Amino acid sequence: MGKTIYILNGPNLNLLGKREPDIYGHETLADVERVCATVAGENGHAVRLFQSNHEGEIIDSIQRARDEAAAIVINPAAFTHTSVAILDALNTFEGPVIEVHISNIHKREAFRHHSYVSLRADGVIAGCGVEGYALAVRRICSLLG
Repeated sequence: MGKTIYILNGPNLNLLGKREPDIYGHETLADVERVCATVAGENGHAVRLFQSNHEGEIIDSIQRARDEAAAIVINPAAFTHTSVAILDALNTFEGPVIEVHISNIHKREAFRHHSYVSLRADGVIAGCGVEGYALAVRRICSLLG
């Protein structure tokens, strides 16, 4: 197998498919993992999915990625708008980073319009539902070759 792509998910995404389906849809995090693994596998790569409701655990995953992953796809969820610490961790990672949001954060509350993570991301995908993850993995695969 080729390189590993980390798929990192922030708070409340463990409830995907159950929480506010009118905003986030009916697909689950397991569905996200399946589609990402399929797209990565078609391109000779693997994925490792991680979700946490705790900022420090997400930072720990980013730090592990420095040694274990070639790229990161991250949906930091609410930490998008608040976490300089996640931005700092991402700035220590040398591979490509794609930021994903299931909903279009720019059509939501004003506080959601700012993303600290975007300051590091090589690309941002928002408003494409869980398909945004597949788009992100496709883009990562093209960057990795």
